[in-house]
Formats: sequence, C-alpha cells, structure tokens
Amino acid sequence: MLNGRTIVVTGAARGVGRAIAERCREHGARLVLCDILEDLGRATAAGLGARFLPVDLAEPASIQTLADDVAAHEGVVHGLVNNAAIATGIGGPEFDALTIETWDRVMSVNVRGTWLVTRAFAPMLVASGSGRIVNLASDTALWGAPRLLAYTSSKGAVMAMTRSLARELGPRGVGITCVAPGIMRCEATEYVPPERHALYENGRAVPGPQRPEDITETIAFLLTPGALALTGQVLPVDAGFVFT
Repeated sequence: MLNGRTIVVTGAARGVGRAIAERCREHGARLVLCDILEDLGRATAAGLGARFLPVDLAEPASIQTLADDVAAHEGVVHGLVNNAAIATGIGGPEFDALTIETWDRVMSVNVRGTWLVTRAFAPMLVASGSGRIVNLASDTALWGAPRLLAYTSSKGAVMAMTRSLARELGPRGVGITCVAPGIMRCEATEYVPPERHALYENGRAVPGPQRPEDITETIAFLLTPGALALTGQVLPVDAGFVFT
C-alpha cells in the first residue's frame, strides 16, 4: 500500500507515533522518524530500519533544520504525519486555574509547530506528485472535554487548520486529513486519571480501551494516493465515542 513512498512521522519515538511508523513500515514505506526524545527515537528507528532526526516543535529553527536534512537526503516526501504534540493536565486544573505559560507552551507545539512542519515539508510533498498529510487531533475537541482547555483548544485549531490547508494544498495535488482518536492506552497516557479512561471505555459504541494500533490502518490508508478524495475531512477514529 505504501511501497516506494517516503513517510515522515513526528513524535515517533513511542506510543501512537511509534505504532504509526510500525504500520507504515509493514506496508512498505521508507521512514524518517522525528522526536524530541532522541535516545528513544533512535532506538525505535533502528528497530524499523528507519532514519531518525531530532526535532523540537517549539523551536522554528529546529523544524527548519529537520526539513533541510530531509530535503538533502530524501529529496521528495510522499507523506507527512503530524503526530507530535503535548498534552498537559488531563483531568487537571479548570480553565481559570490554567497558567498562561502552560497555554502558550501547548499552543506553540501543537498549533504553531504543526503549521511550521507542514510549511517546511510542503515543497517536498508537492514535488512527489501525490503528497499526503495526516494531522493527529483529538476527539476532545469534538465533544468539549472539561478540565483540558489548552489541549482541547489546540486540537480544535488543528482541525480548522486541516480544512483551510486542504483548500490551499489541493490545487497543488496534496491531500490533507485529520484523525481524531480518543484517549488511548499507551506510555504517553499513563498519567491520565483512571476515571477519565473509564469515561471513554464505557462510553464507546464498541466498549473497551483504545490502543494506538487501532488507528494506524486508517492513517496508513490516508497516506496513499487513493485517499485524495478525503482531503479536508476530520475523522473521529475512536470506536464510536463521538459521532459527527
């Protein structure tokens, strides 16, 4: 399904990003994995026969260095998965106790970082002739999760960004979609309060936990040439917790 296609995955060192990379590799993709967690990222890349490059999405210069390296070594990119993000305070402070520093940090990584990565890789995606982008959002922005305002707002922005970029990138032959999963059971969500996990696991149309592997086949398809007709769509891949 992805034979001969070069795919860049951000936030690929662990959890959802690693699972996405593993599924893409199973489908024959050439991989470039990126993360701020360098040691773990290099280990993940080594296990998948992929290249690893460090990146800090809060630093524009780091994103440009990443893109310049990929342009020099890979030349063109067929797929970009904007997975890297930070989630702070799930089940934590209410909106009026949220600090400005936390808000700004979440927005700089999740929103500005996603935009800057997309901007940096757009020329390589256009050059491929069938570029595809998948943005990872969250169904929290579809149902309005409480006590999680910065993260929920940032993921709502990613959904809106996806729709706007679809209009701009479509004439250039690049498709972009947004996948909005629910809370998953993985390393990155070990700190989430048990009651929040229970809310999801009992409220899904298909009850039970969601794991990273449950969303990766959808993402792999969205990276194929045949997925262009889905451009601009936001897909809640969450076992039926949210319907749109």
